Amino acid sequence: MKKILLIPVLAIAMIAGNTVSSFAQKTVMVGGAAMYPTKNIIENAVNSKDHTTLVAAVKAAGLVETLSGPGPFTVFAPTNEAFNRLPAGTVDNLLKPENKAKLTGILTYHVVSGTMDSKMLMEKIKAGGGKATLQTVQGEPLIIMEKDKKLWLKDSKGNLSEITIKDVYQKNGVIHVINKVVMP
Repeated sequence: MKKILLIPVLAIAMIAGNTVSSFAQKTVMVGGAAMYPTKNIIENAVNSKDHTTLVAAVKAAGLVETLSGPGPFTVFAPTNEAFNRLPAGTVDNLLKPENKAKLTGILTYHVVSGTMDSKMLMEKIKAGGGKATLQTVQGEPLIIMEKDKKLWLKDSKGNLSEITIKDVYQKNGVIHVINKVVMP
């Protein structure tokens, strides 16, 4: 009797195109919105009330098409609060058309090619003796480390940012939410 029940379940899973790994990728809530692993980075980010500044910046920099593309990408996504920690007027200034190149440089410093979930990041940290260097799409390195059982980024200026929500899987990569903007 158990064999008879198992066969239809496997058939449904195969027809739906699901694999074991896609079952492991759960929908995560970020900014009051569900982040679906079947949607791309932009499709999910626009629904997060905690990432409205990031979305506006991505639009101003002309990166919507890129981050909607196949990737894969690992994005360290600063929250609105992270942007609010920047000196007064910084975000408004960066969003001006004449500062598009600078804004693009800052945003692409938050992106690494490939899908690096927390497990892979921890493997890199262990292999690196406590920290690892990630090459950003912008071109400059970003340091990842583990401290007090949390993952932290260290930017080129020595500033630290905590990963507050990890492993938000997307169709074209993974997002890790961070509490400070990292700067090249």
